[in-house]
Amino acid sequence: MVCHVFSSFSSSLIRVLEAPLLLPAASASSSSSSSPASRSGGRRRRAAHVRPSPAIYSGRQELASHSSMLPTDFDIQVLIERHEALTDDVQEMLQHQRRRHQKTASGGRERIATVDHLRRLCMDHYFQDEVDDAMDACLLEELAHGGDLLDATLAFRLMREAGHHVSADEVLGRFTDDNGEFRLDYRKDIRGLLSLQDISHMNIGQEASLCKAKEFSTRNLESAINYLEPNLARYVRQSLDHPYHVSLNQYKARHHLSYLQTLPIRCTAMEELALADFQLNKLLHQMEMQEIKRWWMDLGLAQEIPVARDQVQKWFVWMMTAIQGASLSRCRIELTKIVSFVYIVDDIFDLVGTREELSCFTQAIRMWDLAAADSLPSCMRSCFRALHTVTNDIADMVEREHGVNPINHLKKAWAMLFDGFMTETKWLSAGQVPDSEEYLRNGVVTSGVPLVFVHLLFMLGHDVSQNAAEFVDHIPPVISCPAKILRLWDDLGSAKDEAQEGLDGSYKELYLKENPGLAAGEAEEHVRRLIAGEWEELNRECFSASPSRSSPATTFPAGFTQAALNAARMVGVMYGYDGERRLPVLDDYVRMLLF
Repeated sequence: MVCHVFSSFSSSLIRVLEAPLLLPAASASSSSSSSPASRSGGRRRRAAHVRPSPAIYSGRQELASHSSMLPTDFDIQVLIERHEALTDDVQEMLQHQRRRHQKTASGGRERIATVDHLRRLCMDHYFQDEVDDAMDACLLEELAHGGDLLDATLAFRLMREAGHHVSADEVLGRFTDDNGEFRLDYRKDIRGLLSLQDISHMNIGQEASLCKAKEFSTRNLESAINYLEPNLARYVRQSLDHPYHVSLNQYKARHHLSYLQTLPIRCTAMEELALADFQLNKLLHQMEMQEIKRWWMDLGLAQEIPVARDQVQKWFVWMMTAIQGASLSRCRIELTKIVSFVYIVDDIFDLVGTREELSCFTQAIRMWDLAAADSLPSCMRSCFRALHTVTNDIADMVEREHGVNPINHLKKAWAMLFDGFMTETKWLSAGQVPDSEEYLRNGVVTSGVPLVFVHLLFMLGHDVSQNAAEFVDHIPPVISCPAKILRLWDDLGSAKDEAQEGLDGSYKELYLKENPGLAAGEAEEHVRRLIAGEWEELNRECFSASPSRSSPATTFPAGFTQAALNAARMVGVMYGYDGERRLPVLDDYVRMLLF
């Protein structure tokens, strides 16, 4: 039961309260006169990752104020006990629904609707047996092919999420006219349109009916906002701005709860359990954040490399949102350390090292030999020692928990990342302009996504020892898709900055050079089509119950594919700049999930 999962963190939370709040030092400006970037003629390779965000790295005083928000040991215990009692109440409700399902046809629909609410509130894993029992394949098939628009689209989504083969054309064909267009009598079916909007983002490629579903539902929901009652209008607006499948479920859960609380018929136990769950997860994330901040300050790299990014909170946000569940707390903490090294190494290549030093640094990583770094600058030696220690610690942890030590595969993943950075350095120093496809292939590697996800795969206990070499050399789509989405989204936002600052290195700019007759808007539309294509391939990987054609020998645990989906979902949030170069949605995410 969930209380046992969270109880193990109670004492840790209290230790966090008693410990001093350690914060990373403020980052020095990259324009400092001491920056070694001047050694390469003052040019800077385009940063490979998220640029600094004031929205989530708000400064020393504001972060310090959050330490007072952690409750006492008594408060935590009361919250855990309340969570346990509410879990029992919801469990009883589900059992009552099961008994009613056995007596009436409408009981099955009620159970499916409850499963949907539990999933939208990110609580279905607490009731896995009841959820599995409610997900009756025959009932879902019946609803998908015989229910109304809401029933059919909800059944379609649940079946596709579960990996069942289900045809969008067959399910939606009943709601279209002879020309294949959705019938106009569905324009006022708001709940049906919302569900239709949900499934329209689950396209696995060449599903024209889902493209039409997106256009039809978006157009009619937009127009309906003007006459809907305020609570429903807000929910529709939020659903259009943050579609269910391509948005972080933890974030959507808060908005779904707010909507449920406005309905005339409510399930109080479920709502109160969701609130308790939100609070416990927030406390857990605060505890994790405190541990990571102490580790980062003790490491001292922020002081030794003052030109490097010092954004520990941002690094944690990536892992906090990608990897969910109290049982994976240690995983989030350790992988945040890996993410931090990706950023720091990127900045070392950007701002610190000469080409010769970076080549020696890369060679030392390939050898995985600390002595090979003796001739390097102090900051490179310190960085290598730190990432060497953390990576070996993770390998030892995996061996203790799963009986296999993956250090050789992790070393190879690090070497691949450094080789990718070195390739970009050679392009810049030689004045070489890669073609757009070559740039994108290398950009997948330098995004850091493959490195982080190789570590995650082993930490989840997945044994890829039989094909690990191929796994690292040929990145599977479940990893390459979010990496490409990240790279392309980043480039859409950075291309304008680079044009202003005289920097180079975005896919969009390279594509324009290869196609001189194109306007900038056409190139941007091409990039957006590429992102949509990567989403379709990621959907195929995540919604298939069997191995994909592109990686037929490898299947992945559900937690891994969920993390890949979450990483892709967060990209648009991390790069969703407004007209003033702010990140308002990300600010909302962090305030809601962490503070």
